[in-house]
Amino acid sequence: MAVKLIMVIPCYNEEPVLEETAKRLDAKYKSLIEKDYISKDSKIMFVDDGSKDKTWQIITELHNKNNVFSGLKLSRNRGHQNAVLAGLMTAKDEADVVISMDADLQDDINSIDGFLEEHAKGADVVYGVRASRETDTAFKRTTALMFYKLMNKLGVDSVYNHADYRLMSKRALNALAEYKEVNLFLRGMVPLIGYKSAKVTYDRSERFAGESKYPLKKMIAFALDGITSLSVKPIRLIFSAGLIIFVLSFFVLLYALIAHIAGKTVSGWTSTVASIWLIGGIQLLSIGVVGEYIGKIYNETKQRPRFIIEEYLKD
Repeated sequence: MAVKLIMVIPCYNEEPVLEETAKRLDAKYKSLIEKDYISKDSKIMFVDDGSKDKTWQIITELHNKNNVFSGLKLSRNRGHQNAVLAGLMTAKDEADVVISMDADLQDDINSIDGFLEEHAKGADVVYGVRASRETDTAFKRTTALMFYKLMNKLGVDSVYNHADYRLMSKRALNALAEYKEVNLFLRGMVPLIGYKSAKVTYDRSERFAGESKYPLKKMIAFALDGITSLSVKPIRLIFSAGLIIFVLSFFVLLYALIAHIAGKTVSGWTSTVASIWLIGGIQLLSIGVVGEYIGKIYNETKQRPRFIIEEYLKD
């Protein structure tokens, strides 16, 4: 049975690639309609995340030429995760299923068939998973592997080699809407829903045009957001480290007392300086981790909107 599909495509300065993305997705939609996979009223929603180039102008032109395209303009740049969420929450009341995908054409659009087939079998969430990372640099492959392993060690349930290319049913989207946190990490939040899920593997292509919106600095910040938004284990690790240091300090104190009683109290400059720097470094690191959590609590308590929609082009 054909379902109404809305694709959510977050866009930030995607002027070089947007028209080609629209062209390929339009052709894909026509193919899916012919196969009776999706209904004729299915849509492709571009979400403009406060772009500084002609992204919104192109989205408006696409919408005026072809009503398969709709546009959602955020009032200002809110970041990739908020842009995706804005699209998902807008589309959830209009669609049977929603697929989120980046605009850079690196994700294989032919995998959409597999997504819909898995949904027809009963999956509420279908994850697009990269078959390999051969197109990545050795550094990016290594850091990505370390990131996923670290996330799992810290108790964050994430899908390995999955970004934000996924299908979600209306039921899953309604469940996601119950999560009110401001600090978003959708890759870790969606698995928390718990409904039946499936995976579809695909080969990731090179970016069609433009530049990556995730340089190393942003990737590190994104990883830290994911860890601190979904796991309290870093704070527990601080407690464990503090406990170990306390026990070691007790034995050092005991040794110092015995040495003093025995008359062997020659102070070691190297060991003294090293211990001061070590303890000082651990303290500053611990304060930083605790501060990161306090900052997130501060943001959550203010309950500011995660996004504000300035304009919605539809029908």
